[in-house]
Amino acid sequence: MEPDQLDRATLAALAREWLLHGHLQDRIGMPLLLETCDRETMQEVAIDTWSAVSPVYSRRARTALNFSGDDVSVIFKGMQLDIGAPHQFLDFRYRLTDAGHGEFFLASCGALLDVEPLGEDFVHGMCHTIEDPTFDATAGSVNPLAQVRPVHRPPRVPAGRLPHCAWTVVVADGAPVAPHPNESSVAASNAATITLPAPPPAPAEPGGWDDYSGPFDPDFQFEDLSHQALRSALAEIALQSHLLYRGFLLSVIDRFGADRAYAIMPRMLAGLAGITSERLCRALPLGGGAEGVAALLAVHPMLAPAGYLDVGVTATASGGLRLAIADCPLTAEPDGLTWLAPLADAPDGLASLVRPAAPYARVHPVDPAEGEWRAFEIVLDPSAEPLPEAPEVGLARFSTGATFTFERRRPVRT
Repeated sequence: MEPDQLDRATLAALAREWLLHGHLQDRIGMPLLLETCDRETMQEVAIDTWSAVSPVYSRRARTALNFSGDDVSVIFKGMQLDIGAPHQFLDFRYRLTDAGHGEFFLASCGALLDVEPLGEDFVHGMCHTIEDPTFDATAGSVNPLAQVRPVHRPPRVPAGRLPHCAWTVVVADGAPVAPHPNESSVAASNAATITLPAPPPAPAEPGGWDDYSGPFDPDFQFEDLSHQALRSALAEIALQSHLLYRGFLLSVIDRFGADRAYAIMPRMLAGLAGITSERLCRALPLGGGAEGVAALLAVHPMLAPAGYLDVGVTATASGGLRLAIADCPLTAEPDGLTWLAPLADAPDGLASLVRPAAPYARVHPVDPAEGEWRAFEIVLDPSAEPLPEAPEVGLARFSTGATFTFERRRPVRT
Protein backbone atom coordinates (compact mmCIF):
# COMPACT_ATOMS: atom_id res chain seq x y z
CA MET A 1 0.00 0.00 0.00
CA GLU A 2 1.80 3.11 -1.24
CA PRO A 3 0.14 6.47 -0.47
CA ASP A 4 0.46 7.52 -4.09
CA GLN A 5 -1.79 4.61 -5.06
CA LEU A 6 -4.55 5.32 -2.53
CA ASP A 7 -7.85 6.78 -3.67
CA ARG A 8 -8.93 10.26 -2.59
CA ALA A 9 -11.28 9.09 0.14
CA THR A 10 -8.52 7.04 1.76
CA LEU A 11 -6.00 9.86 1.41
CA ALA A 12 -8.46 12.21 3.11
CA ALA A 13 -8.89 9.74 5.98
CA LEU A 14 -5.11 9.44 6.23
CA ALA A 15 -4.75 13.23 6.38
CA ARG A 16 -7.03 13.37 9.42
CA GLU A 17 -5.02 10.61 11.09
CA TRP A 18 -1.75 12.44 10.42
CA LEU A 19 -3.12 15.70 11.85
CA LEU A 20 -4.12 13.87 15.03
CA HIS A 21 -0.73 12.14 15.13
CA GLY A 22 0.96 15.53 15.31
CA HIS A 23 -1.44 16.75 17.96
CA LEU A 24 -0.83 13.71 20.17
CA GLN A 25 2.89 14.52 20.50
CA ASP A 26 2.07 16.64 23.54
CA ARG A 27 0.22 13.77 25.20
CA ILE A 28 3.54 11.95 25.49
CA GLY A 29 6.08 14.75 25.71
CA MET A 30 4.36 16.78 28.42
CA PRO A 31 3.86 13.87 30.89
CA LEU A 32 7.52 12.99 30.40
CA LEU A 33 8.45 16.55 31.35
CA LEU A 34 6.26 16.41 34.44
CA GLU A 35 8.45 13.62 35.76
CA THR A 36 11.05 16.27 36.61
CA CYS A 37 9.35 19.69 36.51
CA ASP A 38 6.22 21.49 37.65
CA ARG A 39 3.10 22.30 35.64
CA GLU A 40 4.10 25.93 35.08
CA THR A 41 7.41 24.95 33.48
CA MET A 42 5.66 22.39 31.31
CA GLN A 43 3.32 25.14 30.09
CA GLU A 44 6.31 27.34 29.23
CA VAL A 45 7.73 24.52 27.09
CA ALA A 46 4.39 24.18 25.30
CA ILE A 47 4.28 27.92 24.60
CA ASP A 48 7.83 27.90 23.28
CA THR A 49 7.13 24.89 21.07
CA TRP A 50 3.98 26.05 19.35
CA SER A 51 5.00 29.73 19.15
CA ALA A 52 8.31 28.93 17.49
CA VAL A 53 7.04 26.26 15.12
CA SER A 54 3.51 27.03 13.94
CA PRO A 55 4.58 30.15 11.99
CA VAL A 56 7.21 28.09 10.16
CA TYR A 57 4.94 25.27 9.03
CA SER A 58 2.03 27.66 8.38
CA ARG A 59 4.15 29.46 5.79
CA ARG A 60 5.02 26.13 4.18
CA ALA A 61 1.34 25.13 4.00
CA ARG A 62 0.41 28.39 2.30
CA THR A 63 3.05 27.81 -0.35
CA ALA A 64 2.17 24.15 -0.88
CA LEU A 65 -1.57 24.78 -1.27
CA ASN A 66 -1.09 28.07 -3.15
CA PHE A 67 -2.90 30.59 -0.99
CA SER A 68 -1.48 33.89 0.15
CA GLY A 69 -2.45 37.23 1.62
CA ASP A 70 -2.62 38.82 5.05
CA ASP A 71 -6.29 38.75 5.95
CA VAL A 72 -8.42 36.65 8.28
CA SER A 73 -9.48 34.22 5.55
CA VAL A 74 -5.82 33.21 5.10
CA ILE A 75 -5.44 32.72 8.85
CA PHE A 76 -8.47 30.42 8.84
CA LYS A 77 -7.25 28.43 5.83
CA GLY A 78 -3.98 27.81 7.62
CA MET A 79 -5.75 26.64 10.76
CA GLN A 80 -7.69 24.12 8.68
CA LEU A 81 -4.37 22.52 7.71
CA ASP A 82 -2.71 22.70 11.15
CA ILE A 83 -1.83 19.77 13.44
CA GLY A 84 -2.81 22.08 16.27
CA ALA A 85 -6.41 21.85 15.05
CA PRO A 86 -7.01 18.22 14.00
CA HIS A 87 -10.36 17.95 12.25
CA GLN A 88 -13.29 16.72 14.35
CA PHE A 89 -11.16 15.95 17.43
CA LEU A 90 -10.89 19.71 17.80
CA ASP A 91 -14.14 20.60 16.05
CA PHE A 92 -13.40 24.11 14.82
CA ARG A 93 -16.25 26.07 13.23
CA TYR A 94 -15.48 29.31 11.41
CA ARG A 95 -17.37 32.46 10.48
CA LEU A 96 -15.70 35.04 8.24
CA THR A 97 -17.18 38.55 8.47
CA ASP A 98 -14.80 40.48 6.22
CA ALA A 99 -11.10 40.67 5.41
CA GLY A 100 -10.25 42.02 8.87
CA HIS A 101 -12.77 40.22 11.07
CA GLY A 102 -13.87 36.70 11.81
CA GLU A 103 -14.61 34.30 14.62
CA PHE A 104 -14.32 30.63 15.38
CA PHE A 105 -15.66 28.36 18.04
CA LEU A 106 -15.02 24.79 19.08
CA ALA A 107 -18.22 22.77 19.05
CA SER A 108 -16.17 20.16 20.89
CA CYS A 109 -12.53 20.19 22.01
CA GLY A 110 -10.89 16.84 22.61
CA ALA A 111 -7.95 18.56 24.27
CA LEU A 112 -10.28 20.13 26.82
CA LEU A 113 -11.95 16.80 27.52
CA ASP A 114 -8.48 15.36 28.16
CA VAL A 115 -7.49 17.96 30.78
CA GLU A 116 -10.80 18.66 32.53
CA PRO A 117 -10.40 15.58 34.78
CA LEU A 118 -7.06 17.03 35.96
CA GLY A 119 -8.71 20.09 37.47
CA GLU A 120 -9.12 23.80 36.80
CA ASP A 121 -5.40 24.62 37.10
CA PHE A 122 -4.63 22.43 34.08
CA VAL A 123 -7.65 23.76 32.18
CA HIS A 124 -6.66 27.36 32.85
CA GLY A 125 -3.08 26.55 31.89
CA MET A 126 -4.11 25.18 28.51
CA CYS A 127 -7.01 27.47 27.60
CA HIS A 128 -5.49 30.72 28.91
CA THR A 129 -1.75 30.55 29.60
CA ILE A 130 -0.86 28.51 26.50
CA GLU A 131 -3.56 29.56 24.04
CA ASP A 132 -3.14 33.33 24.33
CA PRO A 133 0.43 33.56 22.99
CA THR A 134 0.26 30.55 20.66
CA PHE A 135 -2.94 31.60 18.88
CA ASP A 136 -1.40 35.02 18.29
CA ALA A 137 1.83 33.46 17.01
CA THR A 138 -0.06 31.35 14.47
CA ALA A 139 -2.23 34.25 13.30
CA GLY A 140 0.76 36.60 13.39
CA SER A 141 2.58 34.53 10.80
CA VAL A 142 -0.06 35.75 8.33
CA ASN A 143 -0.41 39.27 9.68
CA PRO A 144 1.61 40.57 12.65
CA LEU A 145 -1.32 42.84 13.57
CA ALA A 146 -3.78 39.95 13.90
CA GLN A 147 -5.30 39.47 17.34
CA VAL A 148 -7.06 36.32 18.55
CA ARG A 149 -9.21 37.11 21.58
CA PRO A 150 -11.65 34.98 23.63
CA VAL A 151 -15.39 35.52 23.73
CA HIS A 152 -15.62 32.75 26.31
CA ARG A 153 -13.40 29.82 27.20
CA PRO A 154 -12.95 27.17 29.88
CA PRO A 155 -13.08 26.52 32.74
CA ARG A 156 -16.65 26.03 31.58
CA VAL A 157 -19.28 28.15 33.34
CA PRO A 158 -21.86 26.80 33.62
CA ALA A 159 -20.46 23.26 33.73
CA GLY A 160 -20.91 21.46 30.43
CA ARG A 161 -21.15 24.71 28.45
CA LEU A 162 -21.33 24.36 24.65
CA PRO A 163 -19.61 25.31 22.48
CA HIS A 164 -16.49 24.67 24.50
CA CYS A 165 -14.97 28.04 23.59
CA ALA A 166 -15.38 30.95 21.17
CA TRP A 167 -12.83 33.44 19.81
CA THR A 168 -12.67 36.51 17.59
CA VAL A 169 -9.89 37.15 15.07
CA VAL A 170 -9.30 40.79 14.15
CA VAL A 171 -6.63 42.61 12.19
CA ALA A 172 -6.29 45.85 14.15
CA ASP A 173 -3.86 48.57 15.14
CA GLY A 174 -1.64 47.58 17.99
CA ALA A 175 1.68 46.06 18.86
CA PRO A 176 2.70 43.52 16.20
CA VAL A 177 3.34 39.92 17.19
CA ALA A 178 7.08 39.41 17.66
CA PRO A 179 8.65 36.15 16.43
CA HIS A 180 9.62 33.68 19.15
CA PRO A 181 13.42 33.55 19.70
CA ASN A 182 13.51 29.86 18.72
CA GLU A 183 11.67 30.44 15.44
CA SER A 184 14.86 31.26 13.54
CA SER A 185 16.46 27.98 14.69
CA VAL A 186 13.43 26.00 13.57
CA ALA A 187 13.27 27.91 10.28
CA ALA A 188 16.93 27.14 9.51
CA SER A 189 16.47 23.35 9.70
CA ASN A 190 16.38 21.07 6.68
CA ALA A 191 12.78 20.23 7.57
CA ALA A 192 11.78 23.88 7.23
CA THR A 193 13.81 24.81 4.16
CA ILE A 194 13.50 21.71 2.00
CA THR A 195 11.69 21.91 -1.31
CA LEU A 196 9.83 18.63 -1.50
CA PRO A 197 9.70 16.83 -4.84
CA ALA A 198 6.38 16.84 -6.65
CA PRO A 199 4.39 13.68 -5.91
CA PRO A 200 5.21 11.06 -8.55
CA PRO A 201 2.68 10.33 -11.27
CA ALA A 202 -0.10 8.02 -10.13
CA PRO A 203 -3.43 6.79 -11.48
CA ALA A 204 -4.98 9.99 -10.18
CA GLU A 205 -8.67 10.04 -9.40
CA PRO A 206 -10.40 13.02 -11.03
CA GLY A 207 -12.11 15.83 -9.19
CA GLY A 208 -11.39 18.16 -6.31
CA TRP A 209 -9.43 21.38 -5.92
CA ASP A 210 -5.85 21.42 -7.17
CA ASP A 211 -5.01 23.91 -4.40
CA TYR A 212 -6.72 26.20 -1.89
CA SER A 213 -6.36 29.42 -3.85
CA GLY A 214 -10.13 29.83 -4.12
CA PRO A 215 -12.43 31.38 -1.54
CA PHE A 216 -12.22 30.33 2.09
CA ASP A 217 -14.65 27.47 2.80
CA PRO A 218 -15.70 27.28 6.47
CA ASP A 219 -16.73 23.67 5.91
CA PHE A 220 -13.46 22.58 4.27
CA GLN A 221 -12.73 18.85 4.47
CA PHE A 222 -9.84 16.98 2.91
CA GLU A 223 -12.29 15.34 0.52
CA ASP A 224 -12.43 18.74 -1.23
CA LEU A 225 -8.86 18.41 -2.52
CA SER A 226 -7.72 16.69 -5.67
CA HIS A 227 -5.55 13.59 -5.64
CA GLN A 228 -2.41 15.66 -6.28
CA ALA A 229 -3.29 18.32 -3.70
CA LEU A 230 -4.03 15.69 -1.07
CA ARG A 231 -0.60 14.16 -1.53
CA SER A 232 1.00 17.59 -1.20
CA ALA A 233 -1.05 18.30 1.93
CA LEU A 234 -0.01 14.97 3.47
CA ALA A 235 3.66 15.74 2.88
CA GLU A 236 3.33 19.07 4.66
CA ILE A 237 1.37 17.56 7.56
CA ALA A 238 4.14 15.01 8.07
CA LEU A 239 6.73 17.82 8.11
CA GLN A 240 4.66 19.68 10.70
CA SER A 241 5.21 16.78 13.10
CA HIS A 242 8.97 16.78 12.48
CA LEU A 243 9.11 20.55 12.99
CA LEU A 244 6.99 20.53 16.14
CA TYR A 245 9.22 17.86 17.65
CA ARG A 246 12.27 19.99 16.86
CA GLY A 247 10.69 22.99 18.59
CA PHE A 248 9.86 20.88 21.64
CA LEU A 249 13.43 19.61 21.94
CA LEU A 250 14.90 23.10 21.53
CA SER A 251 12.77 24.30 24.44
CA VAL A 252 13.75 21.29 26.57
CA ILE A 253 17.43 21.98 25.86
CA ASP A 254 16.98 25.66 26.78
CA ARG A 255 15.51 24.76 30.16
CA PHE A 256 17.02 21.42 31.15
CA GLY A 257 20.06 20.87 28.94
CA ALA A 258 20.85 18.51 26.07
CA ASP A 259 21.15 15.40 28.25
CA ARG A 260 17.52 15.72 29.31
CA ALA A 261 16.40 16.12 25.69
CA TYR A 262 18.41 13.10 24.54
CA ALA A 263 16.90 10.99 27.36
CA ILE A 264 13.38 11.94 26.29
CA MET A 265 13.86 11.33 22.55
CA PRO A 266 13.70 7.50 22.43
CA ARG A 267 10.76 7.44 24.82
CA MET A 268 8.77 9.92 22.72
CA LEU A 269 9.58 7.96 19.56
CA ALA A 270 8.35 4.70 21.09
CA GLY A 271 5.18 6.26 22.48
CA LEU A 272 4.02 8.25 19.48
CA ALA A 273 5.11 5.66 16.91
CA GLY A 274 3.13 2.99 18.73
CA ILE A 275 -0.10 4.90 19.30
CA THR A 276 -0.13 6.20 15.72
CA SER A 277 0.42 2.70 14.32
CA GLU A 278 -2.41 1.42 16.46
CA ARG A 279 -4.74 4.08 15.06
CA LEU A 280 -3.62 3.46 11.47
CA CYS A 281 -4.22 -0.28 11.82
CA ARG A 282 -7.79 0.46 12.87
CA ALA A 283 -8.43 3.14 10.26
CA LEU A 284 -7.04 1.45 7.14
CA PRO A 285 -7.27 -2.07 5.73
CA LEU A 286 -3.55 -2.79 6.01
CA GLY A 287 -3.75 -6.57 6.01
CA GLY A 288 -1.58 -9.00 7.94
CA GLY A 289 1.87 -10.56 7.85
CA ALA A 290 4.75 -9.01 5.99
CA GLU A 291 2.41 -7.21 3.58
CA GLY A 292 0.54 -5.61 6.47
CA VAL A 293 3.75 -4.45 8.14
CA ALA A 294 5.04 -3.05 4.84
CA ALA A 295 1.74 -1.24 4.32
CA LEU A 296 1.96 0.28 7.80
CA LEU A 297 5.51 1.46 7.20
CA ALA A 298 4.37 3.07 3.94
CA VAL A 299 1.65 5.19 5.60
CA HIS A 300 3.28 6.07 8.92
CA PRO A 301 3.92 9.84 9.16
CA MET A 302 7.18 9.41 11.08
CA LEU A 303 8.64 7.79 7.95
CA ALA A 304 7.36 10.59 5.70
CA PRO A 305 7.56 12.72 3.65
CA ALA A 306 9.60 11.41 0.75
CA GLY A 307 12.30 13.94 -0.02
CA TYR A 308 12.98 14.74 3.61
CA LEU A 309 13.29 11.01 4.32
CA ASP A 310 14.46 8.25 2.02
CA VAL A 311 13.04 4.98 3.33
CA GLY A 312 13.17 1.66 1.50
CA VAL A 313 11.38 -1.56 2.47
CA THR A 314 12.17 -4.87 0.78
CA ALA A 315 11.24 -8.49 1.44
CA THR A 316 13.84 -10.85 2.87
CA ALA A 317 14.41 -14.50 1.97
CA SER A 318 13.13 -15.54 5.40
CA GLY A 319 9.73 -13.92 4.84
CA GLY A 320 10.46 -10.77 6.83
CA LEU A 321 11.38 -7.26 5.77
CA ARG A 322 14.47 -5.11 5.51
CA LEU A 323 13.95 -1.43 6.24
CA ALA A 324 16.72 0.96 5.21
CA ILE A 325 16.97 4.67 5.87
CA ALA A 326 19.26 6.21 3.29
CA ASP A 327 21.33 9.33 3.78
CA CYS A 328 18.81 12.12 3.38
CA PRO A 329 17.96 15.62 4.65
CA LEU A 330 16.62 14.20 7.94
CA THR A 331 19.83 12.31 8.69
CA ALA A 332 21.81 15.41 7.68
CA GLU A 333 20.18 17.70 10.28
CA PRO A 334 23.34 19.05 11.98
CA ASP A 335 21.94 18.93 15.53
CA GLY A 336 20.30 15.49 15.22
CA LEU A 337 17.01 16.70 16.71
CA THR A 338 14.83 14.31 14.68
CA TRP A 339 12.29 11.61 15.35
CA LEU A 340 14.55 8.87 14.00
CA ALA A 341 17.80 9.89 15.71
CA PRO A 342 17.31 7.33 18.56
CA LEU A 343 17.42 4.50 15.99
CA ALA A 344 21.15 5.12 15.68
CA ASP A 345 21.61 3.36 19.04
CA ALA A 346 18.60 1.06 19.43
CA PRO A 347 15.66 -0.24 17.37
CA ASP A 348 13.12 -0.03 20.21
CA GLY A 349 11.19 2.83 18.64
CA LEU A 350 10.88 0.94 15.36
CA ALA A 351 9.72 -2.15 17.23
CA SER A 352 7.00 -0.05 18.88
CA LEU A 353 5.95 1.25 15.47
CA VAL A 354 5.68 -2.26 13.99
CA ARG A 355 4.06 -3.93 17.02
CA PRO A 356 0.37 -3.03 16.33
CA ALA A 357 0.59 -4.71 12.90
CA ALA A 358 2.64 -7.71 14.10
CA PRO A 359 3.02 -8.12 17.90
CA TYR A 360 5.31 -11.10 17.27
CA ALA A 361 7.77 -9.13 15.12
CA ARG A 362 11.34 -8.60 16.20
CA VAL A 363 13.51 -5.75 14.90
CA HIS A 364 17.29 -6.12 14.62
CA PRO A 365 19.91 -3.66 13.32
CA VAL A 366 21.82 -4.94 10.28
CA ASP A 367 24.79 -3.56 8.41
CA PRO A 368 23.79 -0.65 6.19
CA ALA A 369 24.80 -0.65 2.54
CA GLU A 370 26.67 2.19 0.93
CA GLY A 371 24.56 5.34 1.05
CA GLU A 372 22.40 4.05 3.88
CA TRP A 373 22.32 5.71 7.30
CA ARG A 374 20.80 2.75 9.17
CA ALA A 375 19.20 -0.58 8.21
CA PHE A 376 17.03 -3.03 10.14
CA GLU A 377 15.64 -6.51 9.64
CA ILE A 378 12.07 -7.12 10.75
CA VAL A 379 11.71 -10.81 11.56
CA LEU A 380 8.15 -12.15 11.55
CA ASP A 381 7.63 -15.27 13.64
CA PRO A 382 3.97 -15.89 14.56
CA SER A 383 5.08 -18.45 17.15
CA ALA A 384 7.07 -15.86 19.10
CA GLU A 385 5.78 -14.27 22.28
CA PRO A 386 4.04 -10.94 21.60
CA LEU A 387 6.17 -7.92 22.40
CA PRO A 388 5.01 -5.97 25.45
CA GLU A 389 3.69 -2.51 24.71
CA ALA A 390 6.13 0.35 25.33
CA PRO A 391 5.16 2.14 28.57
CA GLU A 392 5.12 5.48 26.74
CA VAL A 393 2.24 4.29 24.52
CA GLY A 394 0.23 4.13 27.72
CA LEU A 395 0.83 7.85 28.27
CA ALA A 396 -1.04 8.60 25.05
CA ARG A 397 -3.94 6.41 26.12
CA PHE A 398 -4.80 9.05 28.68
CA SER A 399 -6.03 11.12 25.74
CA THR A 400 -9.40 10.49 24.16
CA GLY A 401 -7.48 10.98 20.91
CA ALA A 402 -6.06 7.49 21.29
CA THR A 403 -9.45 5.95 20.48
CA PHE A 404 -11.24 8.84 18.76
CA THR A 405 -13.17 7.77 15.65
CA PHE A 406 -13.36 10.10 12.67
CA GLU A 407 -16.47 10.52 10.55
CA ARG A 408 -16.53 11.02 6.83
CA ARG A 409 -18.76 14.07 6.69
CA ARG A 410 -18.92 14.60 2.94
CA PRO A 411 -18.14 12.63 -0.22
CA VAL A 412 -15.13 13.52 -2.32
CA ARG A 413 -15.70 16.64 -4.36
CA THR A 414 -16.27 16.04 -8.05
